[in-house]
Amino acid sequence: MIRWFIVVFLALLLISWFTPLLNRLGFGRLPGDLRFRLFGREWFIPLTTTILLSLAASLISRLL
Repeated sequence: MIRWFIVVFLALLLISWFTPLLNRLGFGRLPGDLRFRLFGREWFIPLTTTILLSLAASLISRLL
């Protein structure tokens, strides 16, 4: 169980580090990525970006 917590923590850490780079490359502004304002906060749900990054990770893992 502790391993999953470590993996999730490291994944979130990497995502937070690479978010500015991915935004410059155009990820986060793809059709299907939702960005809206609700209750005075801006919410972002990157559906298409998540699918594309998941496919890329899957292809990389199959190659290795």
